[in-house]
Amino acid sequence: MAKNKITVVGAGNVGATTAHIAAERQLGEIVLLDIVKGLAEGKALDIAEAAPVELYDSNITGTCDWEKTANSDIVIITSGLPRKPGMSRDDLLAKNVRIVKEVSTNAAKYSPDSIIIVVCNPLDAMVYTAAKVTGFEKNKIMGMAGALDSARFSYFLASELNVSAEDIKCVLMGGHGDDMVPLPRFTSIGGIPITELLEEEKVNELIERTRKGGIEIVNLLGYSAYYAPAAGAVKMAQAILKDKKTVLSCCAYCEDEYSVNGYYVGVPAILGAKGVEKVIELNLNKDELAQFVESLGHVKNLVKKVDELL
Repeated sequence: MAKNKITVVGAGNVGATTAHIAAERQLGEIVLLDIVKGLAEGKALDIAEAAPVELYDSNITGTCDWEKTANSDIVIITSGLPRKPGMSRDDLLAKNVRIVKEVSTNAAKYSPDSIIIVVCNPLDAMVYTAAKVTGFEKNKIMGMAGALDSARFSYFLASELNVSAEDIKCVLMGGHGDDMVPLPRFTSIGGIPITELLEEEKVNELIERTRKGGIEIVNLLGYSAYYAPAAGAVKMAQAILKDKKTVLSCCAYCEDEYSVNGYYVGVPAILGAKGVEKVIELNLNKDELAQFVESLGHVKNLVKKVDELL
């Protein structure tokens, strides 16, 4: 039986960590690609040499050659400029549109049957860019944001309540930015709603920290996070490759759902072998819906700017 093939585009912090986690989980053949000669090759070799210690036998190669990525099942796009202190995700728009346009063109050329997971920022706009450039079916293009934001919210909740993060299930919606919409009403610990365990003021404090989670790390490191984003991307790839029907928040195409009318935005969805197999529609209350509409408006504005750049 043929092994799955995963291409990770970009051998920087996010890309290399994504390749490493995917190798540890033995998800298939992994190709790490970067335009900088020697970077992907060196990091792939380093990951491969860790295999005897960590006991995995994934085949991983590094390259600058798109032909070696041919017939990938999953293409994870991490290439793009990272944030630096003082920058918003939106500040990256013009430069990353050019990068994602080129990468998506090659992904469509060499792996026309692949499913694409976009990781670079501004996330929702980059997913739209990849979708427009490739012309792929809408269920085969998605963005890793909700998995990361949910992980951050879960970690903050676990730390506050001194419980296992494994017991926490979160739902977040909206764009991947400062106006993302964590939903406390749909977030639980061992099945218990967090609204039963924390005061509203504390919940709101943790929500705000989640919204600012990316810049908190940028301000500490001087560049963007990569361990958690990589883990989120691999979780999505695993759900697809193993047809797990995993329910998680991600950037997915919505038409009638939530009256979005044709945009890629963060929503809870089921991921399986076909990609985004279903967007789950929650019965949002008035306040939740208002927050989602506001966040969606930001996404729409970014998409307009992308259209001007493409």
